[in-house]
Amino acid sequence: MARLDAEPFALEIDPGALGLVVIDMQRDFMEPGGFGASLGNDVSLLRAIIPAAARLIEGFRAAGLPVIHTRECHRPDLSDLPPAKRDRGAPTLRIGDPGPMGRVLIAGEPGADIIPELCPKAGEVVIDKPGKGAFHATNFGDVLKEKGLRQLVFAGVTTEVCVQTTMREANDRGYECILATDATESYFPAFKQAAIDMIRAQGAIVGWTASTDQIREAIGV
Repeated sequence: MARLDAEPFALEIDPGALGLVVIDMQRDFMEPGGFGASLGNDVSLLRAIIPAAARLIEGFRAAGLPVIHTRECHRPDLSDLPPAKRDRGAPTLRIGDPGPMGRVLIAGEPGADIIPELCPKAGEVVIDKPGKGAFHATNFGDVLKEKGLRQLVFAGVTTEVCVQTTMREANDRGYECILATDATESYFPAFKQAAIDMIRAQGAIVGWTASTDQIREAIGV
């Protein structure tokens, strides 16, 4: 066991049951011209966390701990995309429409892929998810059980939507969750801070928060 100096209080880490989940670090969200930018968002805010996310991923790999990646994307025939989701957003670019990086958020298209800076290594699990949370309509839960994980570190985007949704789902399933505060981001800084406050409120009601350096120190890298 190892001690993680987290908020709102320190947490005992079991390296044999710890994994990293990197949420939706995709070109459509992170790069100029992608879906996120088409909604009027400043993608530079998200890109600022790439170095910290890369250090976190490198640390887990160096420690021999599992890294799991997710991508929010849909089938080419849109059969897993409800109208309530498709019909929101920018009036000129919606999920499934042709965009600068292929069809927006469609599995197999360039824009749905993970950015090159954080590309998964061979053997690392990549979960394609049609919803905000990683458990919905995926085998994510089975993957966690197969790997014997009980504690999960989360990074990725956006903090208040897909990251927090997955953390809450994991918390309900009995996992201890830690958010890497400098390896997650939102298009809206106030939303990120609000999500962090909600996650660790009332004695870690959803989970703990810690920096990349604190997490790396706890896993011995």
